Amino acid sequence: MSFDTLGLSAELLRAVAEQGYSEPTPVQRQAIPVILEGRDILAGAQTGTGKTAGFTLPLLQRLNDTTSGKGRRPVRALILTPTRELAAQVGESVDTYGRHLPLISAIIFGGVKINPQIQKLRRGVDILVATPGRLLDHVSQKTLDLSSVEILVLDEADRMLDMGFIRDIRRILALLPQRRQNLLFSATYSNDIRQLADTLLDNPALVEVARRNTPTELVSQVIHPVDRERKRELLSFMVGSQNWRQVLVFTRTKHGANRLSKQLEKDGISSAAIHGNKSQGARTRALQHFKRGELRVLVATDIAARGLDIDQLPHVVNYELPNVPEDYVHRIGRTGRAGNEGQAVSLVCVDERRLLGDIERLLKRDLPRVVIPGYEPDPSIRAEPIQKRSGAGAKTRSGNGSGQQQGKRSGGGGGASAGSRFSKGGRPETQKKRGSRRRAAGPG
Repeated sequence: MSFDTLGLSAELLRAVAEQGYSEPTPVQRQAIPVILEGRDILAGAQTGTGKTAGFTLPLLQRLNDTTSGKGRRPVRALILTPTRELAAQVGESVDTYGRHLPLISAIIFGGVKINPQIQKLRRGVDILVATPGRLLDHVSQKTLDLSSVEILVLDEADRMLDMGFIRDIRRILALLPQRRQNLLFSATYSNDIRQLADTLLDNPALVEVARRNTPTELVSQVIHPVDRERKRELLSFMVGSQNWRQVLVFTRTKHGANRLSKQLEKDGISSAAIHGNKSQGARTRALQHFKRGELRVLVATDIAARGLDIDQLPHVVNYELPNVPEDYVHRIGRTGRAGNEGQAVSLVCVDERRLLGDIERLLKRDLPRVVIPGYEPDPSIRAEPIQKRSGAGAKTRSGNGSGQQQGKRSGGGGGASAGSRFSKGGRPETQKKRGSRRRAAGPG
């Protein structure tokens, strides 16, 4: 099947061809015709499967079919994402595929000045890509009107729930017209997502291109048991001895990411860290250097890495296992994308046995253990409690998706709170309180 069998316009087919794509991915084959019909959709697809183009292409066509191109342009399509990086990538996808259409798009997120965003909104925007907190900032300043939205997209909806966005999402929904098309896309297809879908979607089409919470078969996974104090030494050894040139490494905390990056630099391995306390400019520069091969290792926290789209990334390393097992799936989904093979390596110490067990129960299989000679774990070392972040057990809110810690959420409010119904233990990093807060290029 080719893209020209899906009912897309000549302008969109031209843009797709210019990107070098001829055949749609499974999620695109299933989702695009349904969205073109105007139906709601609940789509569960692993990262790297092309879900961004799966909603961007038909969204562009539906808007273009009814646009007048004259007068002031109200926001007609709203795409919500959990992080700045993902918002930027989705915005780039909209620009890439809509380049031959007379539609105007904008991206708004925190971590940057709000005034340029206000000026762009005043000039009129058809498609708005936003993180929830900065969107509500604009609403509170009366610089944004959502009363004309025809299509709502929740991208990476599972991560938005994990980050405590449920209240912000409810506030945003209350600002939208009752009659609209709703598209809910998610890397994982959890029961929480189904609960949200029940309240949001009207007789949705269901799209699921992979088993629930299952990493792609193109990613090889291995566990290397090692003592906690020798993890950095083993990581440096593996990067150097196996000549890894591009490695994405995950830590649980921002402090841990900074410390590991500095240690790797001392070992002679070019490295940088990205997390919520880094400015948007610093995060963007580090990612650009990494994509160009100027950095061998990029150390990231879960939230900062959400939405990273790096073609042919060969290696992902879990320097520390995540507190939430679903995050393991998100992490290793950074490799093995777009039909390429990838390797996911986890350095696991005695403290993390329970976390590893949780991951294997989610995957419904045991992961292979390989002990690296010279790095055999000392059986006399006893497990120690994993030190969680301050506030890790409580839900927090993230005003603009920057990944910085904000205040703890209270448990009150209408309906199930983010800290009850959607709580799953240790939380990803979220951001500082709003007062101080300061794009996928291919069909994936």
